[in-house]
Amino acid sequence: MEYVDIYNSDGTYIGKKTTRDEAHKKGFWHKSAHVWFINSNKELLIQKRSLLMDSHPGQWDISVAGHVSADEEVISSALREVQEEIGLKLKANDLFKIGELKQSSRREGYINNEINVVYIVEMDLNINDLVMQAEEVSELKFIPYKELKNIIENNNPDFVAHSKEYKLLFNYMFKLWNIIDS
Repeated sequence: MEYVDIYNSDGTYIGKKTTRDEAHKKGFWHKSAHVWFINSNKELLIQKRSLLMDSHPGQWDISVAGHVSADEEVISSALREVQEEIGLKLKANDLFKIGELKQSSRREGYINNEINVVYIVEMDLNINDLVMQAEEVSELKFIPYKELKNIIENNNPDFVAHSKEYKLLFNYMFKLWNIIDS
């Protein structure tokens, strides 16, 4: 059973833990680590969520993401999730934190109140060298920055909606490469 730490909506740890399921049932704020991989071709690694996932099955999503376990540092969680989901062992200095965002969503019987800590990894990867965690990831692919930006701007239902996070990501990429949108 997976446990998570509980936070106030302002991100202050309240000294309590609960199960992941209980956090989603009662809408407790908890943290999650999001890791985006960007290669030198201005492409982002995205994953297609397994049909077995309880949220957003079969949709395209962040390169790697997962809940921060109780008593775990966010950076440790990010490194663990990368290794679990795509089989890549990284070091803390491979990740660059670009921000923290609050995300809240609801559907019947499920309240997701998360504080997402967002990281970037700038690295050229060969997808064939990655090992997908079949329970969570059904496919991986690189997508050009401008193509992903267009897909998100058009609210493509095949992609998990992370409006604030995509804005943060695209702003980072704009600064990184001085990308000029037409």
